[in-house]
Amino acid sequence: MIDVDKIEDIRKRARGGEPIAAIARAAGVSEPTARKYAKMDDLSPEMPRARRPESGLLAPYEETTGPWLDDDRGNCRKQRHTAVRACAGLRDELGYEGSCPAARRHAGRRREEMARERDRRDAEGLLAPGWLPGEARVDFGEADLGVRGVLTRGKRPAAAFPHSNVGPARVFWGETSECVCQGLPDVFEFVGGVPRRAVFDNATEVGRRVGGEVRLSELFRRFAAHYGLDYTFTNPRSGNEKGNVENKVGCHRRNLFVPVPSFHDVSAFNRRLLGDCLDLSEGRRHYRLGTPESELFEEDREALSPLPPARFSCVRWETRRCSKQGVFTVGGVHRYSAGPAYARREVAVALGAFDVTVCDASTGEVVATYEREWGEAPTDSSDPTLQLRLLCARPAGWRDSSVRASLPAELVSFLDSERPADLAADLRVLRDESAERGWSAAVEGMSRSLAATGGLDRASVALSAARAASGDERVEYDEEVDLGVYDGALRLLEGGGRRAADELGA
Repeated sequence: MIDVDKIEDIRKRARGGEPIAAIARAAGVSEPTARKYAKMDDLSPEMPRARRPESGLLAPYEETTGPWLDDDRGNCRKQRHTAVRACAGLRDELGYEGSCPAARRHAGRRREEMARERDRRDAEGLLAPGWLPGEARVDFGEADLGVRGVLTRGKRPAAAFPHSNVGPARVFWGETSECVCQGLPDVFEFVGGVPRRAVFDNATEVGRRVGGEVRLSELFRRFAAHYGLDYTFTNPRSGNEKGNVENKVGCHRRNLFVPVPSFHDVSAFNRRLLGDCLDLSEGRRHYRLGTPESELFEEDREALSPLPPARFSCVRWETRRCSKQGVFTVGGVHRYSAGPAYARREVAVALGAFDVTVCDASTGEVVATYEREWGEAPTDSSDPTLQLRLLCARPAGWRDSSVRASLPAELVSFLDSERPADLAADLRVLRDESAERGWSAAVEGMSRSLAATGGLDRASVALSAARAASGDERVEYDEEVDLGVYDGALRLLEGGGRRAADELGA
């Protein structure tokens, strides 16, 4: 497969109406290759396939081949090292004993790596003060959200159209390229097309301007080529260049996120949010032009490019090696399980904005799918509290849940006998106490409450969980305590004229 920059150039020239022959000459590829990528419907990333391991005999010579190939850049094209000449040099000069095909593959991969580093795209110039219809600005904001009863800090990418001042927004949990490349297609489909140009804040994870160079993520480069999206980046420390979109982020926060919204399903909330953002512009006039924003937004829509036939698959593929328990990590602190069958084996992992999908690296078969965890706090997919949050919203999954399998038998028996509404209420008690006291203390608190009262009253569970968390053990008595004397005292108080001696047996 050719470099993504070259694919993007081919598709851009094809959209401009250039013939295939001219495109092939300009891109330096064959006509079939140019035709293939010009007409390709889907440029989504593919799952990495297991490749033949590189010969270990080459390892001692990697520091030598790199400078050879790097020095070739200053030589005449016809006097550079070919793969065959590099192999011969390794054998004759350094005593390499491996095969030539392995050396050729190594040289080819080194050239591709070096080319990707050299071919970083230069930043395009600053935008003109005026905005044309169909141009968009993209930036992130933050907001607190009540997700399944838990207060969570969310990220809000907004795609503002400065010509009309309309700006659809979405909610995610991170600012990664996966989130951007998931949110923008949702906006594109909602407005009915692809912006003619998008300008990104320098702090977004899709790319970053460093001096005169813009460094882009591989996923975003594929995304832009797939949709035919032209893009630029704002300059660092240039707040004047992004006033419109930051104003729109603030407008959304004040009007759509106060009071703090609560929801269980972020996908359903995002669908409503797109319509709510559009409703903000109803009846409003553009702050500078004085024209109704809804009319200007129709001009934006008319200027959009058509959507491609296939939707882009917004996942970033990585290869992870599992531990002896079949567990791997993402982001250093988030642990996911592929199962014991994959102990010490490699798996292909698709990282999306909301999900983590684990696949067999050889067959492509889906092994497991998890809700993606974010943040710096360590998490473990085998931790019952992760499934507990979802189970509170969907108690019908109780019977087959890992939460049920993690509880003591007497507690499971009681919860199994409850009605769905009571089960959901008790699961919420377990969720809240787990968040406050920890899983072990919450389970112990529920067990103590059930043993003492025959039920799972929230106050009783909270008190028992607090005692368990502090290390306070239950008080055990050697003999049964007779509480009848207190009953007699209460009857005396209620009876008024009765004699204390009669009631208390004196």
